[in-house]
Amino acid sequence: MDLTVPAYAYMFGFLQMDGHLAKGLGQKGRLTVEITAQDVELLRRFQKLTPYYSSITERVRSTNFAETHSSVTWSLCSLEARTRLNDLGLPYGRKSTTVSPPRGAFSRLDYLRGVIDADGSVGYTAKGFPFISLTTASTAIGTYLCQYAKEITGAERTLKRNIRDSIYNVLYTMELAQRLAAHLYYPGCLALQRKHNVADSLASWERPVGMRAAYTKRPWSRHEDRILLELSSPKAAGERLGRTTQSCSLRLWRLRTGQVPLPASEQ
Repeated sequence: MDLTVPAYAYMFGFLQMDGHLAKGLGQKGRLTVEITAQDVELLRRFQKLTPYYSSITERVRSTNFAETHSSVTWSLCSLEARTRLNDLGLPYGRKSTTVSPPRGAFSRLDYLRGVIDADGSVGYTAKGFPFISLTTASTAIGTYLCQYAKEITGAERTLKRNIRDSIYNVLYTMELAQRLAAHLYYPGCLALQRKHNVADSLASWERPVGMRAAYTKRPWSRHEDRILLELSSPKAAGERLGRTTQSCSLRLWRLRTGQVPLPASEQ
């Protein structure tokens, strides 16, 4: 399982979120992954990628959401396979808060697509706006997504657990969601087909006429701070730096009151 190979990186990300690695007596144990029956093709792909015997079974049961729910479960018992997965970073037992990105080199975008396919969502809000999100209890996984997505979209996200169940909800909407979805769900990639289809559809969304443009935070550099202090005029600095007068006024106030450090030459 070479995680620099896109298919294996995706598979590992999915297993970290939706897989369960259990130990039995002695060297016994099992990896299981249960998903809705409509996504069985993904488990068949996993089965083909795995050079050990494994099985896929189906069951129908009642849930809190439906009287009858069909699911499929992929089971893998090989000790060698389980050892490899564990060495890469798939813990035995409960893992929701402790799981983290794999050790060593891996294909980052394919890994994150697996994470989102398992524990995230891709689609449209109630108002019809594109979104892509991840729900996770792991600080390491949430942080990694935020760092990676910033490279792709330029948008910063601050992780904060919600009060109700202490879970992180990382969300990107509109153009940011379009950009991230197009990057993660590239043509021909291994993915849940229904999510891949929705991700592809996000590209056709256009911001309604009159809707305020998306805002991406632009950090201040020391060079810009020096220019702002030299000009001492928010309006003049805004024209010089390509920023709004309001932004320059607030930054100048923060510099003068010590809320942010002065650039080196001004201290």
